[in-house]
Amino acid sequence: MRPTKRKKWSDNNMITIICIGKIKEKYLLEMVNDYYKRIQKYHKITIIELKDDNDIIKETSAISKVLNEKHYNIALDIKGSFYSSNDLATLIEDTFNHHSNITFIIGSSNGLDETILNKCNLKISFSKMTFPHGLFRGILVEQLYRAFKINNNESYHK
Repeated sequence: MRPTKRKKWSDNNMITIICIGKIKEKYLLEMVNDYYKRIQKYHKITIIELKDDNDIIKETSAISKVLNEKHYNIALDIKGSFYSSNDLATLIEDTFNHHSNITFIIGSSNGLDETILNKCNLKISFSKMTFPHGLFRGILVEQLYRAFKINNNESYHK
């Protein structure tokens, strides 16, 4: 555990998750909503769901319209770097010391176009495996919650 203290973030600080497609499975939606609520104890978070067009050009256009290039943008990409949970916690804490907002971008089954990847500060991969969209969103919010628990020196199951 890291010897850090809970920080009171400014009202301007935000985590945004931009993702293609809606979650259709009730159990996955419940998981995402549960961790979403848990994260709000620590930080403001918003999820922007964009239409799954099954067309990477349309998806790229939709992401570009909501992507703020002034934020610290992180693409979730199979070719990205691997991070442990502790590494992700450190990344989030360090990033918020220099940037007000962090945006995570989850593409569709088509992945993310180079146009979007080039606008990102960092590319992270959670695995070399491919996951269903809803499950991956659940994994991301769980890891964000875990990062806040680590950064606040609070216990959480392993």
